[in-house]
Amino acid sequence: MAEMLTFIPLLALLVLAGGWDLASFTIPNSIQAGLLVSFVAFALVSGLTIPVIGGHLLAGFIGLAVGFALFALGYIGGGDAKLFACVSLWLGFHDLPLYALAAAVLGGALTIAIIGARRFPLPANLAKTPWVARLHDAKSGIPYGVALAAGLIAILPQTEIFRLASGG
Repeated sequence: MAEMLTFIPLLALLVLAGGWDLASFTIPNSIQAGLLVSFVAFALVSGLTIPVIGGHLLAGFIGLAVGFALFALGYIGGGDAKLFACVSLWLGFHDLPLYALAAAVLGGALTIAIIGARRFPLPANLAKTPWVARLHDAKSGIPYGVALAAGLIAILPQTEIFRLASGG
């Protein structure tokens, strides 16, 4: 039961990260810090062994390197890179490929939807809402944190960490 309870902060922080990114094109470091702390709590209550934790840490560091490479190339923002690293830490290597695929597919769909919506004028009442206007601006980027968060939420029931937490 304690293991399942550690998923509450994980899911809450993912929803918060996606919403924050959607509204401001930023993801505060406090969200990533919360994801790190909640992983430590999960590792402690679920009894992960030191080698397994080491594998998760290595996956997180590789996720950080990949994320910052994508950031350096201008494909994602810095908050997105850190969020990807935190999710990589949570998943470890076992479910990271499935997650990367899910996040990429959802990110592509999000990008197509936003670019498509930007081709049409905003209704006057929506144009007055600052975050909607910023999201609609063709000079703005894509809040990829939404896809990163949704990617993990979409695959979570199929992950090794979920099976471990649920006793399955």
